[in-house]
Amino acid sequence: MTTTAETYHVPVLLKESVDGLNIQPGGVYVDVTFGGGGHSREILDRISRDGHLYSFDQDADAEKNAGKFFAEQQERGCFTFVRSNFRYLKNWMRYYGVEQIDGLLADLGVSSHHFDDESRGFSFRFDAPLDMRMNKRAGKTAADIVNEYEEGTLADVFYQYGETKNARRIASAIVKQRSQRPILTTQEFIEVAEPFCRKEQEKKELAKLFQALRIEVNQEMRALKEMLVSATELIKPGGRLSVITYHSLEDRSVKNIMKTGNTEGKRQQDFYGRIETPFVAVNSKVIVPSDEEQEKNPRSRSAKLRIAEKR
Repeated sequence: MTTTAETYHVPVLLKESVDGLNIQPGGVYVDVTFGGGGHSREILDRISRDGHLYSFDQDADAEKNAGKFFAEQQERGCFTFVRSNFRYLKNWMRYYGVEQIDGLLADLGVSSHHFDDESRGFSFRFDAPLDMRMNKRAGKTAADIVNEYEEGTLADVFYQYGETKNARRIASAIVKQRSQRPILTTQEFIEVAEPFCRKEQEKKELAKLFQALRIEVNQEMRALKEMLVSATELIKPGGRLSVITYHSLEDRSVKNIMKTGNTEGKRQQDFYGRIETPFVAVNSKVIVPSDEEQEKNPRSRSAKLRIAEKR
């Protein structure tokens, strides 16, 4: 099958998230999660030649997509692809001479392409090397974490990022197993963890363990918090922040930044007791995909969209 931007990754809440940016044709926008380029394409369709979109992704496959499907926009001078982790958003904007932006969009979920690529180790559906790096040029792999972390640290990863009840028992079993031979593949990891998963919830619990490893490998929560702080500083008054989350840890940080101006949710009040925050919520309730979208794209079922405007 020929790969297209659409087959590489089906964008979630496409219209809702881009509508939430309230795009001005000549504005400057950032898509910090390019992936297959679905959201970026929609933004580009709504800006004029005077506008500009900067799209971030640290994955080499995403960079190839940008070159393949967005060459015309790059030549036109209204699109720039940045091969980098979005945690360096502020540095890159400074590099390009951008002091303020009109809006930022983030789709924090893992690309469906990554789950479907057997070689990357993101999914327990395939027996593959325990890698899970978004950027294959740097950082520890999932195998490094599983084989090198101390038992207590490993348990913390599973509990904090996967909300795994048997985190300590699984960590203990991993340490015992790796003392005999390294755990290097997804199947070897599953063989150690599976006995601690309830049969009726086996897939769900394995998914949470894989999620925990992926978050730790890519330092996702630290990167997200750094990006949100940078976005708060960069977005101009009247500009928008539109973020799609897929699990409670992400959603908490996004909700906190929009309500309090910091990812910890620490409330600061003025003299009259009013909460000081740089944002005002655009949607009072989170936006979720329609039943039709969830039916067509199962990945969207856990998605939540929050939109806020800079004061």
